[in-house]
Amino acid sequence: MTTGRARQEKFFHLVFNVGRPVSDVQFFPQMDLFSDIPKKETKALSVTQVVRKMKRAIESEVGRLWIEGEVSNLKKQSSGHWYFSLKDEGAQLQCAMFGARNREGSECLEVGAQVGVFAEATVYAARGQLQIIVEKAERSGQGDLQARFEALKRKLQAEGLFDSSRKKPLPVFPRTIGIVTSPTGAALQDILNILTRRAPWVQPVLFPVRVQGKGVEREIAEAITKLNNAEKFGFPVCDLLIVGRGGGSIEDLWCFNEEAVARAIAASNIPVISAVGHEIDFTIADFVADLRAPTPSAAAELAVPDEAELRAVLENASKRITRSLQTALREPTQQLDSLRSALAQAASDSLRARSQSLRETRLRHLSLHPLRLLERRFDMLVSLRKNLAQLTTHRISREAEKLSRLKTLIRTLGPESAFKRGFSITLSHDGKILRSAKQAESGATLSTKFIDGEVISTVQ
Repeated sequence: MTTGRARQEKFFHLVFNVGRPVSDVQFFPQMDLFSDIPKKETKALSVTQVVRKMKRAIESEVGRLWIEGEVSNLKKQSSGHWYFSLKDEGAQLQCAMFGARNREGSECLEVGAQVGVFAEATVYAARGQLQIIVEKAERSGQGDLQARFEALKRKLQAEGLFDSSRKKPLPVFPRTIGIVTSPTGAALQDILNILTRRAPWVQPVLFPVRVQGKGVEREIAEAITKLNNAEKFGFPVCDLLIVGRGGGSIEDLWCFNEEAVARAIAASNIPVISAVGHEIDFTIADFVADLRAPTPSAAAELAVPDEAELRAVLENASKRITRSLQTALREPTQQLDSLRSALAQAASDSLRARSQSLRETRLRHLSLHPLRLLERRFDMLVSLRKNLAQLTTHRISREAEKLSRLKTLIRTLGPESAFKRGFSITLSHDGKILRSAKQAESGATLSTKFIDGEVISTVQ
């Protein structure tokens, strides 16, 4: 029968003596590894009972907690359940996220990603295996950032920086737009492309800043402050500011969650559009700004009206005005025509009657030869002709005044009124209208038309 000492020596030899002589193995003779083994007479537990005890113990002692590690062996099942390992340099855990697509933070689970998961430790009974059931996940360190985000959000909200009452309306037709972003990022190109397409009359002014890294929040805040004091620093005066960058992780976007940026936006006298990241990204700058755009491209679309839409609106308005004028003039014109016809008929009838009367008088004269009576009748005829002429002239004058007022109304609503209000049109040497200063080449001869003439000028 093998003694306890012999069993210990055999155990240590199996565990430690892999490719090493027995003489190199360290023994612990004071320990009796089998002293607490109950006698065989004690009733043994079933495997299921043992697993249940392990499950209760782990769930009770470990429970739900945050765990950080690197994702590996990620498997996404068609059922919607995801299985993966969470490891560090010393160990790994088997994890499961059931219904992963509907779980918060599942998008950050990628092989090699450093994540933090909120999970419950348990035992998968069918395999007797320790398993971590993940409820939500986030990129490593996001918990601390989220806490800072919420703390600053509560602070600024309590100060009233998020109140809608302090939000400034955006200008309808901004002419100069300041852009605070990276000069090398795709966000700038997206903004410029949309501004050029929708509103070519707008002058964009770039204030280049870093949008990621240590200390960039001070650069962004300084840019906003300087653009609000443009004349002092020799910058163009802006009607609107767009502040932001393209998408990225919460760490990439964090400078827009800094208090310095938030207070610079809040102190801006120029309306500010915050355009940070993608549609799902929210920053403190979004809450403080006068308007939050889901993307930089959307910020450019919100900042300016669309030239094509404006032209369509103006064309429709012109058509409506024309139709309104035609409708307004139609009835007076018809009345004028009716009056003209009635007047001509009245004159014709009057002349016909007077001619008949004259003929009758002449007949009476021929029959009676009353010289004075003939003279009186002649005088009466002259008087009637004079009255008729005055009546005709008065009626025509009244209708002419109506027509003149209508013509004045047409001139007021037509293009001539624009010249009277001080607008002018500048043409190139070949007669084309210049719509932008960029179209005027140096040395070119231009013609500027005013209401009372034109001026020929040369571009310098």
